[in-house]
Amino acid sequence: MAIEDRIKWDKRYQETPSLVKERNPSKKLHKVIEKVKGNKALEIACGTGRNSLFLAENGFEVEALDISSVALSYLDSLKLPNIQTKCLDLEGYRPAEDSYDLIVKTNYLDRDIIPHLAKALKKDGILLIETYMESECNTKPSSNPNFFLKGNELKTFFEDDYEILEYDEFENESFERFRMIKQSIIVKKR
Repeated sequence: MAIEDRIKWDKRYQETPSLVKERNPSKKLHKVIEKVKGNKALEIACGTGRNSLFLAENGFEVEALDISSVALSYLDSLKLPNIQTKCLDLEGYRPAEDSYDLIVKTNYLDRDIIPHLAKALKKDGILLIETYMESECNTKPSSNPNFFLKGNELKTFFEDDYEILEYDEFENESFERFRMIKQSIIVKKR
């Protein structure tokens, strides 16, 4: 599966120039960075690094992970010393526990990794997850239903060790190709 996914995403980045142009970071990320106490960040499924770039510009040391070497080569070409990229299959990836002040995961759903991301936070660390959910408002042609969250689903991943700072359901950014409803959560490790 990893090789097929890598080929698919490399091809998508090669054939869709709009994916490799500069894009704004998640609007939720603007609010989150003010609450983060440290500067060590991890971005999961970073693509060409719209969120990683924003974090680096705001003083974070960023680990940016993605399955596409094409996407990461764009990010590497910018030669920012505080962004380290790594090309890997995120399925089965487990970050080290108690390692990050901030973890960002947008537009990628892997339910199995969420508990491991929460454990990878340092005390008072913050996790931002933002991805697509089921909705009659979505205009993207049919896709795998496993790639869409159910209503309120993100809330079910976090127990007493985590404080939910914000939960939201909203329409995606205007630069995306299809109108989609997203779900986001911002949690803090106690």
